[in-house]
Amino acid sequence: MADLSGIKNFTEIDDLLGSAGQPTVEQFGDIQAAGYETVIYLGTPDSETALPNEGELVTQQGMRYVHIPVVWTAPKKSDFELFAHILNAHQNSRVFTHCVVNMRASAFMFMYRIIYRGVDPSEAKRPMQEIWDPNAVWESFIDGILQENDVDYFDID
Repeated sequence: MADLSGIKNFTEIDDLLGSAGQPTVEQFGDIQAAGYETVIYLGTPDSETALPNEGELVTQQGMRYVHIPVVWTAPKKSDFELFAHILNAHQNSRVFTHCVVNMRASAFMFMYRIIYRGVDPSEAKRPMQEIWDPNAVWESFIDGILQENDVDYFDID
């Protein structure tokens, strides 16, 4: 299996899920070699590290590509719902999610694992905490999503 540790802030969440910051052109081959079948990009096209032909690079490697442009300063519930729908549709295959530095991706993975996979909130939060402590915009966003699912973000260690 390919070594993905060179990808910025790569985290192997479990056997099926991984998240990271922006891979380089060459690293998409490593992602495919590691067995990932789907790549979800949560950054916006104008992100400073965005690759304008990322979809083409991913599909040339034989993987599916989904782009959900999550605006850093204004994440939306519909962004997360689309993300969850895609993961649920591919729940038996390996999915690699990334953004610029793995902040958006780690936050979405955190919420998804609690809501849809039943992972203990403290365990689900660890990979995100290794990357960052969400700012006020993201705390509010995360708390709103989790509150709708009877989880209080601020009670999670």
